[in-house]
Amino acid sequence: MSPSRPTRVSVQAPATSANLGPGFDALGLALRLYNTFEASPREDGELRVRVEGEGADEVPLDERHLVVRAMRETFERAGEQLPGLDLTCVNGVPHARGLGSSSSAIVGGVAAASALLGRTGPDGGPDRDGIYQIAADIEGHPDNVAPCVYGGYTVAYRDGDRWGAVSLAPDPRVLPVLCVPEWRLSTERARGLLPERVPHGDAAFNAGRAALMTAAVCGHPEALYAATRDRLHESYRAPAMPDTLDLIRDLRQHEKLPAVVSGAGPTVLVLCSTGAGEASADSPEIADQIDSIRRRAGKNWDIRPLLVELAGVRSPSPHP
Repeated sequence: MSPSRPTRVSVQAPATSANLGPGFDALGLALRLYNTFEASPREDGELRVRVEGEGADEVPLDERHLVVRAMRETFERAGEQLPGLDLTCVNGVPHARGLGSSSSAIVGGVAAASALLGRTGPDGGPDRDGIYQIAADIEGHPDNVAPCVYGGYTVAYRDGDRWGAVSLAPDPRVLPVLCVPEWRLSTERARGLLPERVPHGDAAFNAGRAALMTAAVCGHPEALYAATRDRLHESYRAPAMPDTLDLIRDLRQHEKLPAVVSGAGPTVLVLCSTGAGEASADSPEIADQIDSIRRRAGKNWDIRPLLVELAGVRSPSPHP
């Protein structure tokens, strides 16, 4: 390693909720729930991985670890070999729940490697654009990667051989509330249920609702209920998560709340909102909505109100 490069870096990568109803593989939201990674190069070439928190007993502690794979890819693209490492992962994002745990690991790994390579963005923080290109290539679809990197509400897309994204600040009257179940669902299984073709009318319907979704989240929360309708993916995935779709149906039909599948599921995302003033779990209007969610969900769901993470992946000042 060059003496001008840091000898220890730490990275915080947020959870994300993708699709948001109609925005399949395009729309995403960053949440204030995090995985934290700390990496230090080792001169002896050994790799030592330590994991705490979510999934600590389930992930490999060697070169197969997703963070290590992302770091190696980043170094190799820079024409270098990944050095030996001390890597500590503190996981706060539940695995296989539709909250972007894999994207958080990939973005965290790419960001950590980028910092070790001495790369920074124009503001001296993470090289977000560079991180995004590599992480989206690894993940294969950008809807979770974009909000994890840039924060806020994101619209992600591919333009030729490059990935693009626009990050917007959500209306402060909107508060995401998660309903996280105990059971899991792999993204691969959820994607395997999707048809190869959909009716033109359904595609046109979702295009309109996805556009409306951006307006609703970023300034017109009164339109959230209409904006969160979907015809492209949620109903097709019902056989893999019937309880999720049942809860969404109850929340939409009986409580008139804008509930959707978070990512590939099985978590439910409810976009609660206030008529005026900043949304918080303590405000009476939001508290009433959360009470309704708890009543409909019952005891098998963990109800978590979370603020939107506006900055995305963070890398505190590296240690020289």
